[in-house]
Amino acid sequence: MKNMFLLGECMIELMTTSSNTMKQSFAGDVFNTAVYLKRTFADVNVQLVTAVGKDPFSLNMIQYFKDENIGTDLVFTSDTKIPGLYSIQLDEHGERSFTYWRENAAARQVMQHIQSEQIAQLSAGDMFFFSGISLAVVEPQARNDFWSMVKQLKASGVQIVFDPNYRPRLWQSPNEAKAQFELAFHAADTLLPGIDDFEQLYAINNAADMIGFLAPFGIGELIIKNGPESVVALFNQSEPVEFKVKPVTNVVDTTSAGDSFNGVHLGARMNGIAVLDAIDLASKSAAFVIQHKGAIVDKVEFNQFSKTLSLS
Repeated sequence: MKNMFLLGECMIELMTTSSNTMKQSFAGDVFNTAVYLKRTFADVNVQLVTAVGKDPFSLNMIQYFKDENIGTDLVFTSDTKIPGLYSIQLDEHGERSFTYWRENAAARQVMQHIQSEQIAQLSAGDMFFFSGISLAVVEPQARNDFWSMVKQLKASGVQIVFDPNYRPRLWQSPNEAKAQFELAFHAADTLLPGIDDFEQLYAINNAADMIGFLAPFGIGELIIKNGPESVVALFNQSEPVEFKVKPVTNVVDTTSAGDSFNGVHLGARMNGIAVLDAIDLASKSAAFVIQHKGAIVDKVEFNQFSKTLSLS
């Protein structure tokens, strides 16, 4: 069985359903990725690396992880902190805007819980995934410990995967984000950026310039997500390949488009599925997800959909 570890934050999600009503659930970019990976590839052992509190929301969150068959061995408990919270509003095109409350989030202190014993457990994995949001949420004074851990995992043969997922409001400055991202680019075996991330942070708005910018880092597998238009892949030192995405006419909520793509793509690659076939599966899954409200689609609906995919 393949072992996948994902470090990040799961938050309390509040979705506006009417003028005075909100629906509560749980979500977060890395957690969403874990859910869609596990739902699509049940044979992968998926473990979330995060921290929660002891409050009722945290207890319900942990139960939700278990209900999704996501391992909780590395879900740590804080005596003083609680999960972060965000609300989401959608416009008529399914595009979203967020309001966050995460200053007291337990996940910010996750590195306090990771010692040599936990690093040894992570080193036995096949793949370790984190995002730009993961990096931003980790307390600045703990980032050296984070990079030391990543170095040890990479030396142990664990494949390092990074999705920049740049969110300006989480960083003190663009330069702070750039410095951390450069470390991630050097460490990553697989990179899953969106063109919108690079446009915001580096003023790069096309795949060709992104490939040129990232060339010095020697990334083995580069999967560039160009929104609803295409995915550009560069792997095995080959020429870039563009995969055209089939347009979705009924876009309801784009919240977890990239996360669901990441989860299915990485699960496919862990199962030996070729890069372009993995992109095809991931694109179809993302297209399905954005036709539903919320970051996490109803489990029964998604499982019915996933049966239509060719996963071998």
